[in-house]
Amino acid sequence: MADAFIEGRPATVDAAAVEAARLLAASRLPVVAGLGTDIAGAREAIALAQRIGGVVDHMHAAAMLRALDVARTRGMVLTTPTEAAQRADTLLLVGPGVVAAWPEIGPALLGRKPDRRFVPGSRRIYWLCPGVASALGAEAPPVARVGADPAHLKVILGALRARLAGRPWGRPPLPQPVLEDLAAALAAARYGVAVWADAALDALAIEMLCGMIDDLNATTRFCALPLAPSDNAAGVLQVCAWMSGLPMRTSFARGAADHDPWRFDARRLIESGESDCALWISAYRAAKPDWQRDVPTIALSVPDADFRRTPQVFIAVGRPGIDHDGVERTAASAALVRVAATCERPALSVAQAIVRITSALASDQSASHRTSSC
Repeated sequence: MADAFIEGRPATVDAAAVEAARLLAASRLPVVAGLGTDIAGAREAIALAQRIGGVVDHMHAAAMLRALDVARTRGMVLTTPTEAAQRADTLLLVGPGVVAAWPEIGPALLGRKPDRRFVPGSRRIYWLCPGVASALGAEAPPVARVGADPAHLKVILGALRARLAGRPWGRPPLPQPVLEDLAAALAAARYGVAVWADAALDALAIEMLCGMIDDLNATTRFCALPLAPSDNAAGVLQVCAWMSGLPMRTSFARGAADHDPWRFDARRLIESGESDCALWISAYRAAKPDWQRDVPTIALSVPDADFRRTPQVFIAVGRPGIDHDGVERTAASAALVRVAATCERPALSVAQAIVRITSALASDQSASHRTSSC
């Protein structure tokens, strides 16, 4: 299979980079979307967006921005996976999607024995409204499941918070003794940690959960451990922050960075016709854009990617941590770490592909400047 295509026909990577540069230079408002890439790829992608006056948006921006909005408006008491594994005597998993966000959570966090200096007794683990399809794997310890249907989660969280505060709590879809026992266990925790997947909870559920954690901290110690979506969403968020001071869904069209979660939603911009060109990046998997409107598209994705419409330019890239080394934010560390290639092969990284596009863009602009000077 060729490494690059133009209009569906095989091409050299350099020729594809030149065509990509031409499309981006001709666009009145390009979007750099998907952004499923490692830290180096994110840096180059955002630098390119700054250069061409484009918009940056991650495929999981909606989930990331929900949690971020709660954190910056009301605060969030956070901990790390290592701290939770060593010190927590009570773990509360909240809602579905926990395993999808951290597939190794069973042995890495739940199945790991806590430090006896901090947790002298046995650890208690509860899972609130996990959904019928949720499973932790054979290596995970026994977990007390409280409720099942994720649709009841917000009602149960509200009742649980009211019970902990000694307020009336109505009739939630849960037997009263079960709710009483869970409330007592959380209140008795010496160090409790609530774990949830950002992609599975809406802003109201996250805000209610953080409020309950604040209430518990009045008498004991309780922290939050939110799990970011896949495709290095949290890592890209950090890159956006240190390069522009703002998260994704930020525009550079007016020179300075301008953030607006609604205005700079890539899908909305393309569907409304405000954007006329897209650079789609998905190096971890064959994810597709979620818009329906046909716009000139440059795709940097895995070789087996399949699109609804053939991109004008396609450049195959390697998968970070599989085809090439990279740096990304992992759920196990909640920090940026180096990930070594597990089956290294000669494939372009996203960063290398964008460098070629940027170089072609610079060459084209330089040629245009020389022509106009003559």
